[in-house]
Amino acid sequence: MCRREAGAFQHALRQDQPLLVACTQEQALFTELAGQTERPSGAGAWAPMRFVNIRETAGWSQAGRAATPKIAALIAAARLPEPEPVATVTYKSQGRTLLIGPLDQAERLAASLGDVLQITLFAQGGTGAQVRRHPVLAGRIDRLSGWLGAFELSWTQNNPIDLDLCTRCNACIAACPEGAIGLDYQVNLDACRGHRACVKACDAAAAIDFSREPLSAKESFDLVLDLRAQSAFAQHAKPQGYVHLPPTSTPEQRLAAVLKLRELVGEFDKPKFFAYKPKLCAHSRNQQVGCSACIDICSAEAVSSDKARQQIVVNPRLCVGCGACTTACPTGALTYTYPAPEEQGRKLKTLLTTYAAAGGRDAVLLLHSQERGQALVEELGRAARVGAAQGVPAQVMPVALWHTASTGMELWLAAVAGGARHVALLCTDEEAPQYLDALQSQMAVAQAVLHGLGYEGDHFSLVQATQASELDAHLALLAGRLGAVPAQPARFAVLADKRPTLELALDHLIAQAKSLPAEIALPVGSPLGSIRVDASKCTLCLSCVGACPASALQDNTELPQLRFIEKNCVQCGLCASTCPEQAITLEPRLSLSVERKQARVMHESQPFGCIRCHKPFGTLQGIEAMIGRLAGHPMFAGRALERLKMCGDCRVIDVYTADNETRITDL
Repeated sequence: MCRREAGAFQHALRQDQPLLVACTQEQALFTELAGQTERPSGAGAWAPMRFVNIRETAGWSQAGRAATPKIAALIAAARLPEPEPVATVTYKSQGRTLLIGPLDQAERLAASLGDVLQITLFAQGGTGAQVRRHPVLAGRIDRLSGWLGAFELSWTQNNPIDLDLCTRCNACIAACPEGAIGLDYQVNLDACRGHRACVKACDAAAAIDFSREPLSAKESFDLVLDLRAQSAFAQHAKPQGYVHLPPTSTPEQRLAAVLKLRELVGEFDKPKFFAYKPKLCAHSRNQQVGCSACIDICSAEAVSSDKARQQIVVNPRLCVGCGACTTACPTGALTYTYPAPEEQGRKLKTLLTTYAAAGGRDAVLLLHSQERGQALVEELGRAARVGAAQGVPAQVMPVALWHTASTGMELWLAAVAGGARHVALLCTDEEAPQYLDALQSQMAVAQAVLHGLGYEGDHFSLVQATQASELDAHLALLAGRLGAVPAQPARFAVLADKRPTLELALDHLIAQAKSLPAEIALPVGSPLGSIRVDASKCTLCLSCVGACPASALQDNTELPQLRFIEKNCVQCGLCASTCPEQAITLEPRLSLSVERKQARVMHESQPFGCIRCHKPFGTLQGIEAMIGRLAGHPMFAGRALERLKMCGDCRVIDVYTADNETRITDL
């Protein structure tokens, strides 16, 4: 629809049915027009109205005439119900702002913010104005932490001049024979020679005291504007409310920072992007650390280890919603909620089924971020309109995500099972470097599975582009990189949990596979695999069973056995790190035998019977290993060593009935 068809829009509006408008450019105009149009049934709001872009994503392309199936798919996906509301995280800001940097630069920026924000300056050299309009701090910054509405600054006031008392009369500057005091009103201790003429000149204000001990202080702020060359936060994703403007920043960047900070006063809500299920977490058991994938990948440093509770902790106020932790999590303990996996899966399934039903072939999904990625796709469409680019091919369906790192192997394989011949992830300059490594690692595992099952071609790719021309070149090559798909597309629905979805996708791909080897070797780091148990070392202590978070390792209540269900194994390594005998090693693979879903015995041993009552209480191998290690210890000389071969009851009886031992009660 175009603005010249406003009459057709109003006619459709008066039907008072949910309305989908295929125009995003004139969204503001049509929304305003709806507000000016009276409802036939009287007062009240119109039925829900949504907008979808099919012009830059489908119509404006060299293959636009063949894009009807894609347009049908995009419209069908746009008509899906809105995602379920998610929990929110609240920030509260009163506008207390810390501005760190050279005094002259800081004061100039403070002039643009002072009418809205409460400014405190932290001087880092520079030349201060004669008139002091804002509180000024100085010294050594020890730590800056927090987020929007809750930043905490710790610093040490280690300079002889107290800026709270200083009146900026400049008498000390004039009196100092070494010129060790600048217009930032701080003493350069390296240049000072101890004449103390400044102290005499400042007698009335008493702001200078060379005998003062360094004073540690803390103060809270809602916002931080940092003008230093190095950011106070090393992570890729900085906390909300923190703005870094290095000396190399442009005037446009400075203006954008000022406008952004001026708006950050009040109460703000953002989605809580994740859900955490501690029972599924493979991070730690029995004081042993297994999986730390979420901690390693988080670019906001929002995920940390809680050693006391032996699990991870996610700070929702530091989380930026990239979803990389949920993608890297092998068990599904961390789940992305914006949108939920089942909603994202429903969207991909709708795109693929509608595209196929409309006669489309060789479906390709292009997953991109809804900000920079979306802008790049639209820029490519406009370039194609004037013949400067080929545009988005007819079989490539763009899918906007909050962040490209929020989808992983289970969704990609489900898409291939549903008929997608290629899944491409568009990465711009938004993503942290570790995200790209993690996505490529998961693609390598998923591709190894498909190649092992006989599905030829390339099914996954990471498209890195910052310009429309780069994206155009990548998309033009996708036609030659399509992978084979199952003869019958899958119809299953993506589930809320990661592992069941992955199993559904694997089951369908295996059922339709062209080749079925006994097993498929997978790269290191795969969330699928088996374990090897060295029978010569294993004593069946079963500590690995207690450590396994996925119930892949199990015991047998009837016999001394260690059993293993390969389907459940997430390759977290907790069993290997927990095993006191170091008898377990990981084996990344995908077994195609029926035993993969069944419990199989990894090791078993004969039960060891008590030498007094003959009741089984351990394993032969375990008791022999214990005796072998303790035989030389003086505490287990003589009869004490034999008691290790007795059950708990007989051991107590033997202690109290032995005639040849001295008891403390006898003394």
